[in-house]
Amino acid sequence: MAKRGKRLNGAYEAFDRLADHGVTDAVKIILDAKKTNFDETVEVAINLGVDPRHADQMVRGVVALPNGTGKTVTVAVFAKEDKAEEAKAAGAEFVGAEELADQIQKGEIEFDRCIATPDMMAVVGRLGKVLGPKGLMPNPKLGTVTPNVGEAVKSVKGGEIEFRVEKAGIIHAGVGKTSFSQEALVENVNAFMGAIIKAKPAGSKGTYMKKATLTSTMGPGVRIDTSNLSG
Repeated sequence: MAKRGKRLNGAYEAFDRLADHGVTDAVKIILDAKKTNFDETVEVAINLGVDPRHADQMVRGVVALPNGTGKTVTVAVFAKEDKAEEAKAAGAEFVGAEELADQIQKGEIEFDRCIATPDMMAVVGRLGKVLGPKGLMPNPKLGTVTPNVGEAVKSVKGGEIEFRVEKAGIIHAGVGKTSFSQEALVENVNAFMGAIIKAKPAGSKGTYMKKATLTSTMGPGVRIDTSNLSG
């Protein structure tokens, strides 16, 4: 195990790191421990009682964080004509069709989310090997394949995030910044955890939400009490 620095050791000494804490208390501990001069990302990590290798135990979805993520999200949209103009008006950084596909194929642009109109999926489909491993492939179930590209761009820019469980049964997401108020972070954490509960798959047996931890980029990991959550 890597040695923790003096600052982090001090942060751990300020609370019971083996105890489970309510969301409000956990957020307060994270904010009180902040000693850096940059705006750290606050992240929730949850160990789920699922095996995502089985289709009926996959956990995936989207959630709109009430107070946004604090992160500038770069969006690429596959659309033509009026829909392309709609996407640009909503704030999408990259908009196009075949020429956009070429840029992505060549690795010329970087973006955080990808949206497409249904008629563009034949073009997008050719990028499966590029977008798929990055989790960027547009998906109707996630609202990223839609004729309403303007609304989709605004939702993504406004704090809507995607989540997907990893092979080890862990799911995590950035839910804000340490510059957020305690109340704003608590609302975001509760929204994220609530979405994970709603996404509980039919194949999940036993305890669904096994362990949850709140942390910041340079801060301690604080265990969250999940006993009063449906899982």
